[in-house]
Amino acid sequence: CTVIFTRMVTKDLHKPISILFCNLAFSDLFTSFSGFWISMLFITNPDITIFGSKDMLAPYALYTTSILSTIYNLVSIGIERYLAVAESMRTRFRVARKHSIAVVLINWVLAFLLGCLPLMGWNCLHTEKNVSVLYSPFCVNYLIFIAIPNVVVAFIIPLFTYLRIILILRKRKLRMKACGQATGTYKSAEIQVARTSIFIWLLALISYAPFFAGVIFDATNHQCHIDLYPGIYIFRNCTAVLITMNCLGNPLIYTLKLKTLGTKLKALKCLSTNRVRACTI
Repeated sequence: CTVIFTRMVTKDLHKPISILFCNLAFSDLFTSFSGFWISMLFITNPDITIFGSKDMLAPYALYTTSILSTIYNLVSIGIERYLAVAESMRTRFRVARKHSIAVVLINWVLAFLLGCLPLMGWNCLHTEKNVSVLYSPFCVNYLIFIAIPNVVVAFIIPLFTYLRIILILRKRKLRMKACGQATGTYKSAEIQVARTSIFIWLLALISYAPFFAGVIFDATNHQCHIDLYPGIYIFRNCTAVLITMNCLGNPLIYTLKLKTLGTKLKALKCLSTNRVRACTI
């Protein structure tokens, strides 16, 4: 909420990458809200989160949609950063606000389309065949359809984009060094990008790998709910906690660590005072 509020109030932060940052924060907020909804259902009626119920379809669909939106936003930010670096010496193409807005709309449409498939009929409410043990009444084939392609997208594309950014910065640094020019800026940029990409990978790996492992277990498991209780459901809850931790980590990695945003956030404290002074003058 802090990231969204700060970026919406400060007009000079309405840049293409800032739109993606703000949308990422909104996706994380969406994920946290849907996770809280599922937690309340677990507290009030634990049986429906274990054996499945029609009441779990909407919360799980919302949870899936928000996670997919977060993944697509992370991928979009990586691609935007790559285009900003790779095309910085050219004038043929520049990422504009309209491009970022279009990407945001496409991300949400795709996330809603895939996340709401169980609400459109792809669920196992009326059949015991192919039903998920961890996320009943979702079907196992739906979870595989959602998990495997998006895990590949979430890991492969950011890996390619950030490695390409590091290679481009290194080539330019060596080129400037050969010409006898200062390379301090490129060296610091290379270190910052490498450090950020490592944080992104570690956070994504820690957050989503257990969930992916749970889906694989769900697809290969042939035991019933009672035989797996309570250990597998404790594992499921831990994966939800890790995904929520990813929502807390994204603002720290992408936005709150930026000096510009921190400065603007501090400036908002004096916003009302400055307005009074301006009116007096």
